[in-house]
Amino acid sequence: MRQSAFTVARTRRLTRDVWELVLAGDASAVAAPGQFVNIRLPGKFLRRPISVCDWTEDTLTLLVKEAGEGTRELVRMAPGTELDVLSGLGNGFDFTLAPNHSLHTCLVGGGIGAAPLYGLAKRMLAAGWKPSLILGFRSREDAFYLEEFAALDCPGRIVTEDESLGSKGFVTDVLRELPNCRYVMACGPTAMLKAVHALPQLTGGQFSFEARMACGFGACVGCSIPTANGPRRVCKDGPIFHKEEIVW
Repeated sequence: MRQSAFTVARTRRLTRDVWELVLAGDASAVAAPGQFVNIRLPGKFLRRPISVCDWTEDTLTLLVKEAGEGTRELVRMAPGTELDVLSGLGNGFDFTLAPNHSLHTCLVGGGIGAAPLYGLAKRMLAAGWKPSLILGFRSREDAFYLEEFAALDCPGRIVTEDESLGSKGFVTDVLRELPNCRYVMACGPTAMLKAVHALPQLTGGQFSFEARMACGFGACVGCSIPTANGPRRVCKDGPIFHKEEIVW
């Protein structure tokens, strides 16, 4: 973990409530896809935890969903605004544990949960892994980063609940059509994670959890969840948990 100053480099609206936010600063504390940052906002007591979509040594790319007053203010900050950021938080995905074959390993994202999968897919491909990608959204209007994912040349499927983009249904419907997929790396709403976790075809996987956080680095124990290994903190022991340790 590192506390440092980042500057808003640019913002870009992707959908009605999802924005791309690029911050400039020392991002060397970020070591794995799936980690997150915790951002202090002026006048707000609690920081805002945001998953890292992508990063370089001196930039962070975040995809932010407007979920309240704090995130509404964050995505509208002018370029040049300085922010106090805790970076390199959480454990991140470990793709070396996944089978190196697109038929066997799937990256599964629902809604804003697609964000960390972009950086994950990018680094898996660079390391020679060949995952498949499944993204689910409510509708075409809610979909984002499709061109960016397509540019990675990663086999992919899109599903929407209303069939306005891709096929109709949920990510679990696609997974059932891919019986050879035995391992997932998933991020999305709790209901989606629970449904994916229950699929009998899976022999393993890594699931990224969300939780309300206060400190973001394990001190307050406010984001603890039950696991097969006892209570674990989403911010410190997670946010990535392995299939066999998850208790619903």
